[in-house]
Amino acid sequence: MRQSTALERRIDSVAHRLLRNAPDRGIRATLVELAVFVLKQAWACVFGAALLAVIVAVRLWYPDDALLARNDFLTIAAVAIQVVMVAARLETGRELWVIVLFHVTGTVMEIFKIDVGSWAYAEDGVLRIAGVPLFSGFMYAAVGSYMVRVYRLFDLGFTRYPRRWLTAIVAAAIYVNFFTHHFWWDLRWVLLALVVLLWLPTVMYARVWRRVLRIPLLAAFAGVAAFIYLAENIGTWAGAWLYPNQVEGWHPVSATKLVSWFLLMIISVVLVAWVYPPREPAAAVVARAGAVPREQAAVPRTGPILTNRPDPDAST
Repeated sequence: MRQSTALERRIDSVAHRLLRNAPDRGIRATLVELAVFVLKQAWACVFGAALLAVIVAVRLWYPDDALLARNDFLTIAAVAIQVVMVAARLETGRELWVIVLFHVTGTVMEIFKIDVGSWAYAEDGVLRIAGVPLFSGFMYAAVGSYMVRVYRLFDLGFTRYPRRWLTAIVAAAIYVNFFTHHFWWDLRWVLLALVVLLWLPTVMYARVWRRVLRIPLLAAFAGVAAFIYLAENIGTWAGAWLYPNQVEGWHPVSATKLVSWFLLMIISVVLVAWVYPPREPAAAVVARAGAVPREQAAVPRTGPILTNRPDPDAST
């Protein structure tokens, strides 16, 4: 059993009572699975969604003549969100360590990128390091929060996952390239090819409720990168930071940034993999995904909603 919070266990119990008599087939069953999928995704995104909501609210309603600078307010709000998440036990201790790790690695890269002019923040505020507002690290932490939460919420399993030491080397090279490409060759396309070579055979099994999704892992990476890119457009529109070509007027972030976010995803995945080592899916999970005949494996009738405890009414 992977870690779950007390609130998640309560939500899970209520959800199982409500869905106990839900149909197994048909449109209603599909809608139930979709609802559970959306609930899990929303729960995984709760940290990032709360932070993005604050960024948008500051853009729309924060007074220009406020005594507290906007960037300082964003930093205090980000800290408050994190404190509430921990105090209310919406986050496990293991997740908090991952978030701290993402915060540190992200802030280091921000300091460098600001220095070379890749993007810029408003000059206001005192809660900053080398010109980088402290709230920026929380944006990287939001990605880490999502990655580690989605891993356990969907009880992810993987087939043909590459050796972790190989993935660590590629992730380290990607991180270094974010710095070195400013004064040396940009190896992003070589690194992208290595990523495809390593993870192309890997299939991810994600348990929703009764159904298990069987997804090529590279497709999952691309999907998450696309959502991060969407959040980046919202963040730049809200003025949290700006790229040089957005200073004279906002317009969508270049689609080429999708490659950068895709590669950043690899760093995220590798960091999470050292906290939650990738594991092979159980035979029952593979059967539920339709990869082997059901008679070859015991298949539980239902799965968890937000926790990974067994369903007390599950039959095998």
